[in-house]
Amino acid sequence: MAYADALALQRALVADRQAGRIDDLLLLVEHPPVLTLGQRGDGGRGHIIATDDQLTARGIDVFEAGRGGDVTYHGPGQVVGYPIIDLNPDRRDVHRYVRDLEEVLILVAGDFGIAAGRVAGLTGVWVGADKLAAIGVRISRWVTSHGFALNVNTDLTDFDLIVPCGIADRGVTSFAKLGLTVDRRVVEARIVARFAQVFERAPVQNAESSAGEEARP
Repeated sequence: MAYADALALQRALVADRQAGRIDDLLLLVEHPPVLTLGQRGDGGRGHIIATDDQLTARGIDVFEAGRGGDVTYHGPGQVVGYPIIDLNPDRRDVHRYVRDLEEVLILVAGDFGIAAGRVAGLTGVWVGADKLAAIGVRISRWVTSHGFALNVNTDLTDFDLIVPCGIADRGVTSFAKLGLTVDRRVVEARIVARFAQVFERAPVQNAESSAGEEARP
């Protein structure tokens, strides 16, 4: 799904969730190559190493995402998750929400034998000094959007275009770099299961989506 389309979809679904017209949703998508900017400082523009001409030549767009955090990259081979969930009444804690997303992805990594964890003072999921999954969220009237990006078979050379998340002294990794060849649909299924576990939801397949793409209680 093109990033602009995913952004518009999230905005519409957030409004629907705030109005009580829909239940909680977990959207799992894959984007064409794109750089997205956060709301910290200049959004991360200063951490884009490539020139505008280089980005144009590679067909990579840049979007202001409206989420927290710095600049990051999305592209093929990456599972991007957008939870549209209402944190009312008992989960109204931004830090807890981010830690819960990290927990989901740490558990998913563990399902594939990867010992991932947290790094004090930094957001995301890490294997040693390398980031396996980035997290950047937006919360409006306690309804969430944006979310996480998990590198499965991602072309990590595209991260050379930026200083990922503004952290210059750490790298990025993926399932593939760690020696695992896994179909992203299998990873998506584990994300759904672990998300349901951590957020105490019962996943229900949406009839209009393929397996693992969308779950709701």
